[in-house]
Amino acid sequence: MSEDARFEDGDEKPLRLQALDADDLGVIAALVQDAVFPITAMTFQRKKRRFALLLNRFRWEDVPRAERHGKKFERVQSMLVINDVANVVTQGIDRSDSDTICAVLTLAFTPSEDGQGRLELTLAGDGAIALDVECLDVTLSDVTRPYLAPSGYSPAHE
Repeated sequence: MSEDARFEDGDEKPLRLQALDADDLGVIAALVQDAVFPITAMTFQRKKRRFALLLNRFRWEDVPRAERHGKKFERVQSMLVINDVANVVTQGIDRSDSDTICAVLTLAFTPSEDGQGRLELTLAGDGAIALDVECLDVTLSDVTRPYLAPSGYSPAHE
């Protein structure tokens, strides 16, 4: 007789999450907090109505296990894709400076009529990216294997 499989015995899988409402977005927002990206990793495909960011995401979901087992903290490269984007506005960031590194603080959606609204990424240093969307359709997908966080520390906030 064999034992039942346990969650802890499974292989780690890359995250692939989709947000279609504010509750779903809260999960993605928590996972992308403290993600960093070079300004050059941000793109808006106007004809496809798609905005995408290649993020170096801190693996918040792995912190309890890392602390429990004395492991080092990890990051992973992830794609944050927002669909049905009508317009993109940035504030407080110099898009012409290709050396700029941005850090995500929050991701929030403000609905307007008929499911439309504004999705705002608040960045460290008073930067922001505002996306006018026809509906909330956000995907977060890990695209690499996790790697050790260069700092070795978990991000901390007051």
